[in-house]
Amino acid sequence: MRGADRDQTELFSYVSLESRIPANHPLRPIRKMTNAALQSLSSELEALYAPEGRPSIPPERLLRALLIQVLYSIRSERLLVEQLDYNFLFRWFVGMGANEEVWDHSSFTTNRDRLLEGDIARRFFAAVMGQAKAQNLMSDEHFTVDGTLIEAWASMKSVKPKDGSEPPRSGEGRNPSVDFTGQKRRNDTHASTTDPEARLYRKGDGQQTKLCYMGHVLMENRHGLVVDGRLTQATGDAEREAAREMAGNIPGHGRATLGGDKAYDTARFVEDLRALNVTPHVAQNTTGRRSAIDGRTTRHPGYARSIKARKLVEEIFGWMKTVATMRKTRFRGKDRVGWSFAFGLAAYNLVRMRNLGMGV
Repeated sequence: MRGADRDQTELFSYVSLESRIPANHPLRPIRKMTNAALQSLSSELEALYAPEGRPSIPPERLLRALLIQVLYSIRSERLLVEQLDYNFLFRWFVGMGANEEVWDHSSFTTNRDRLLEGDIARRFFAAVMGQAKAQNLMSDEHFTVDGTLIEAWASMKSVKPKDGSEPPRSGEGRNPSVDFTGQKRRNDTHASTTDPEARLYRKGDGQQTKLCYMGHVLMENRHGLVVDGRLTQATGDAEREAAREMAGNIPGHGRATLGGDKAYDTARFVEDLRALNVTPHVAQNTTGRRSAIDGRTTRHPGYARSIKARKLVEEIFGWMKTVATMRKTRFRGKDRVGWSFAFGLAAYNLVRMRNLGMGV
């Protein structure tokens, strides 16, 4: 007998959200690790709010929602709130009931400054990394460093001379054509009016110049987990400066190794690493010059292993740019973009740790 196609919804549901989520769903171990990290940050989150007044949206829920946004590549907070209204999986992960009213998307904007002031993204990243250390998933001897460009949320038309002069324009309306022919735009003479902290940068000769920031990552070589990361303005020396700073923060007193690509093969950088008790395992750059990495380093079999392992760092940047939508940031200003970058790295570690069996 054929069943009737009745368009009738039930008024009540007696099935909990917990029972609707499969026991082997990949979000379950991530939620378990996330809750443990947020629990360790309870005192820091408490300090961000006034002791009296109307209760706010729990910051733990806001952070879980932002984590869902990263994991599912949701491009805006408006769409995130829209999906929270009908997606039971997302409601379960955030900690909402089936009938709870969803907050307005502007709640993320009003609370972002508070979370930024408390450096919550960095603290959340550290809490997640602490769980990996407790499970002995991270190497304390062998590391890789690399950097990548993150396109700023600003148009090249917003780049104007700092002295206030205007380039020739043609047409009318909100978006007239601008003639940049014959004009040299440099960071010391020009700046974006939309995001003044973004910098003009190109990767090489013949490449397109863009307004960018630069993200840097320090990866341990055992399982490819991120142990440190930061965001800087895009300059020619930013990669080596950030690598030098992160290498100086490597814990422990024994000698460590640090892999990297050819951009790190300079005499000064190699000397600085050795002064920090870090052996440079960077790729040799012999294009028209002499490499700063000599036979006393390359003769060891560990050097070849570091050169092979360093390619794993590209997976981090690939995930950040495709899944976490960091190819072009949605924020303006170094602090906000840096907050988003650190939070994305924490999300990457959670996914990587889930794949390694943690949280199951």
